[in-house]
Amino acid sequence: MTEAMHSYETIFIIDSTLDPETITAKKDKFIGIITENGEIGEVEEWGKRKLAYPINFKSEGYYVLVNFKANVEFPKELDRRYRIDESILRTIIIRKDEV
Repeated sequence: MTEAMHSYETIFIIDSTLDPETITAKKDKFIGIITENGEIGEVEEWGKRKLAYPINFKSEGYYVLVNFKANVEFPKELDRRYRIDESILRTIIIRKDEV
């Protein structure tokens, strides 16, 4: 049962009003979920940045970009887990085009 792995990129924004330890724990939690279900690539922490528009009355968020490879079903599960966590303000998961 070998499934094809595809390349993906995800950005998630963590509520920056949380304390630094909680932000690190949330970041590590989602990187761990990705690692368990695929192959982790480059991880870039963009840090605290101003949001383009307020989300839940917040004007800043902590940005994290993760490149990974996973099977086709995993991004849907990752999106579900993002939505469950109230400290995640926004997310996006993009399948990168294979060249």
